[in-house]
Amino acid sequence: MKRVIYLGSPEGYEASYEILHDIADVKHITADAGAFSSALPYADAVLDASMKVHITDTMIASAPKLQIISCATTGSDHIDRSEITRRGISVRTLKEDPELLQNITPAAELSWALLLACARRLPAAISHVSEGKWVREEFPGIMLRGRRLGLIGCGRIGGWMSRYARAFGMDVIGYDPYLTEWPDTIQPASLESVMETSDFISIHVHLGSETEGLVSRALLERIKPGAIVINTSRGPIVDEIALLDGLRSGRIHGAGLDVLTGEPDIENHPLVLYSREHDNILITPHCGGFSPDSVRFVCSHAAKKIRETLLNGESC
Repeated sequence: MKRVIYLGSPEGYEASYEILHDIADVKHITADAGAFSSALPYADAVLDASMKVHITDTMIASAPKLQIISCATTGSDHIDRSEITRRGISVRTLKEDPELLQNITPAAELSWALLLACARRLPAAISHVSEGKWVREEFPGIMLRGRRLGLIGCGRIGGWMSRYARAFGMDVIGYDPYLTEWPDTIQPASLESVMETSDFISIHVHLGSETEGLVSRALLERIKPGAIVINTSRGPIVDEIALLDGLRSGRIHGAGLDVLTGEPDIENHPLVLYSREHDNILITPHCGGFSPDSVRFVCSHAAKKIRETLLNGESC
């Protein structure tokens, strides 16, 4: 029988097991690099629904039977590629499945929740009351109606964000050099215009050579004074030190982040250290896409790709 390693939450493991249990022994590893390294030499496949383990070339070299890594995520930048490419190991992601992804909304919903929480300083206001205080004048909110949302990346998640914004009476512009058919909810604009004229800027692009550092120091220094930045894509897309400088200076009013460079090792990340002393930044632990319903759905789909590979031309 084949062996499959599953990395992720119990909900995803249950869905993956249902698809694969008759052809493979499915081993559940939460997010432990040591346990993963120990199990990998015996594995024929990996289903990664966590992105918490950096899968290195050395790990891949230790796995002579490995045929496929199927990610229940759109990204795969946590996987080194030299050994995978040399051996012709298949790496599959949800980026291949735009129709399936279109109606999976948790990441967009968290992006919008971060925007609202930053606009109303919700965590600080809640903490204020928990301390026995009741001074609303300390928490003036930003009215969304009539404000402008600028999107960097106008695909699936950006599209949902534009719909939410329109429902709140906002103007929406967006930058996306790859979009050919623009929805009625987004007015196309240059990247510079998005940065210079938007009250809220929300980032929704995949990490790659073209997007790493896309939101640069030069762009952040041109941001509209008082803007709020939301990033639920990947940390390295933004110059995080420049973002921190903007928060410190007050030019950037606030930031809502679900991603950081170097995650999950973030204890000494400059933005995390800053967040311990300041309430104009909110950071969540890359949980935007994590919803039990959606996790089961995408893990089942990722498991089917493994099943197809393991059954293709080989007896089990």
